[in-house]
Amino acid sequence: MARRHLYESLERGDPLTSPAETRHFLQAHLRDRRSEVFCALFLDNRHRVLAFEELFQGTIDGASVHPREVVRRSLEHNAAAVIFAHNHPSGVAEPSRADETITRRLRDALALVDIRVLDHIVVGDGEMSSLAERGMI
Repeated sequence: MARRHLYESLERGDPLTSPAETRHFLQAHLRDRRSEVFCALFLDNRHRVLAFEELFQGTIDGASVHPREVVRRSLEHNAAAVIFAHNHPSGVAEPSRADETITRRLRDALALVDIRVLDHIVVGDGEMSSLAERGMI
């Protein structure tokens, strides 16, 4: 029921006014997944949610992320900004080297079409890591 409430608030187009609100939504959506899922929150220029999508699904220890598809979906939503998130089924929210690398690749690809990457959040079991807070974006 809590997950449904969070979805409904996003569907109304409310702006994401706090990192805590965003984290709460992402944790509710990704925490208990058994395989890795890579998602995106597509935002307009006022940081109102245009859409939330699960873009790629993987295995217990990884998901293949294709920048071309991320750029295509971002343009289809007419997004001005994006927040990425994925889960670590192991429960450990520490970003891996691969997480850092794909974040840089996505940031660079989206910058070519004037779409900002605001954050990439890694969801573990009860903990989360923000690459933006770590200075990696």
